[in-house]
Amino acid sequence: MRVSPRQLVFLLFAVLCAGMYKGAAEQTAPAATVQATAPLPSAAPAIASSETSSPSQLEAESSAVELLRSFNDADVKFDLRDLMEILRDRRHEGWVLAAYPDPKTGHPLIGAGFTLDLPAREHSQPDPLNPHPFIEPSSADLWRAAGLDPSRLKSILDQYNDRFSTWKKKRFRQKIKTLTPQITDEDATLLLRISAIQAIYNARAYCRNFDRMSASQQMALSQLVYQMGVNLAHFDEFLTLINASAPASVAEASLESPPSGDSGYWRTVQHSLMQSQWAKLYRARAIAVIAMLDPAYADSPATAERLVSATLRPAVAHRHRNRQASLNQVSSNSGNSRAGGHRKKSHTHAKRRA
Repeated sequence: MRVSPRQLVFLLFAVLCAGMYKGAAEQTAPAATVQATAPLPSAAPAIASSETSSPSQLEAESSAVELLRSFNDADVKFDLRDLMEILRDRRHEGWVLAAYPDPKTGHPLIGAGFTLDLPAREHSQPDPLNPHPFIEPSSADLWRAAGLDPSRLKSILDQYNDRFSTWKKKRFRQKIKTLTPQITDEDATLLLRISAIQAIYNARAYCRNFDRMSASQQMALSQLVYQMGVNLAHFDEFLTLINASAPASVAEASLESPPSGDSGYWRTVQHSLMQSQWAKLYRARAIAVIAMLDPAYADSPATAERLVSATLRPAVAHRHRNRQASLNQVSSNSGNSRAGGHRKKSHTHAKRRA
């Protein structure tokens, strides 16, 4: 087939245009592909870190959460569920499913007295012979360690602050029984469990002998930490006594007999707690806790409690002389203190069991 010069020119022009179009397409294709497949910016974390928290603080808080979550029930000699059952008793910490104010501090509490707004606190270990650190994470960290949604905590605190500003503390506490639940029984149980575990860890940090104690003695010390928190650090005589016979090394510990069975030693420890203002103000609770330190407690809890009750006297209320007789009569006929009410209930319960 013969091609004319004119057809040849048109053919060459077509080939040249096709080549130019292909080159342009190859230059633009990579940019379009990158734009389509580029990863999207990562989403913001669900829990916003505090702007004032240093990396070391955030790391410490995260470590505390992981440590609490890794607790093994075999780490203690008593049943954690037994401790939780004691702490949720209405005669002790109470059980409220909505945020309410602490009678003294006004801090929001929920469940079995779980404080909702505490910051993380520094609690150094002053005992060079105790390798166990104290764990004092924030309320938000404990909430997270319990497996609860952080957004719910914020919502509860916002509602609490609105109510507190409107009602103030006194009126707010009067409305406790009418508050709509903000958490479930299961949520409160999870918070109680994680708080009890924290108390166990800190009990071990307070006492070098913790692992060598009996089950009831470990539970007693854990209760003290749960109820007093960092304030237990001020019980100097008690802490000195429970650490007095602690061995200085693992080798010595294997040679010594456990301190849990020395009745004379533990009577001294019990007596140091009986002298405290805490024991006098919260007598019923103190009797139950202090009795657990008795080496013979497991054989007869009732006998151990009677021995403490016979020694521990309630706080003396100062009354006007002219009204002494009449007030004494009123006091004998009705429980005018929280401890008195507990004692009456305990006596009734004992008679029912008999």
